[in-house]
Amino acid sequence: MTGKLLAQTIAKLVPYGSRVLDLGCGDGTLLDFLQSEHGCSGYGVEIDDANVAACVKRGVQVIQLNLEQGLRLFEDQSFDVVLQIDTLQHLRNAETMLQETLRVAHMGIITFPNFGHWFNRWSVLCGRMPVTPQLPYEWYDTPNIRVGTFADFQALALKNHLHIKDAFGLDGEKNVRFWPNALAATAVFQLTSESQLTA
Repeated sequence: MTGKLLAQTIAKLVPYGSRVLDLGCGDGTLLDFLQSEHGCSGYGVEIDDANVAACVKRGVQVIQLNLEQGLRLFEDQSFDVVLQIDTLQHLRNAETMLQETLRVAHMGIITFPNFGHWFNRWSVLCGRMPVTPQLPYEWYDTPNIRVGTFADFQALALKNHLHIKDAFGLDGEKNVRFWPNALAATAVFQLTSESQLTA
């Protein structure tokens, strides 16, 4: 999901002029927006050949890399912000990548489809896996290898000693701050490490 609403939402969380690393950047739309409208700089990371070519065409600096190999290429705290926009659910090493996000940057912004959304619960209750704009694939052809809820991610952040600076959801054109675990189709988290709070 890299629509206008999401781009504007992410821009509000990213400090102006930040050095950004966008993991799983797709065709570079979001990073291009942050560079042109929000004074940011940085790199995208993408594995798909067509998306890499699209990034280059947009003028977005991109590194072709399989995220399952981790972020060893990048030094500690070499960015202000790492973005994982609808990326985490595709990774086998999701917890490690979350830890790496806060190693290479001061802040991480994570979004993912919230499997706890009421419509998804209803679909499962009716005996079918949900198909939605956030989860547009059938169960047999989905690239998502993880499904999680807003509450699941809160627990994972706590386990990894990550500070949740902000957390809310998106549902259509609305920001959801009341009961996002059930009412938000997409979860949005802004994270810092607890060690940075005491530094």
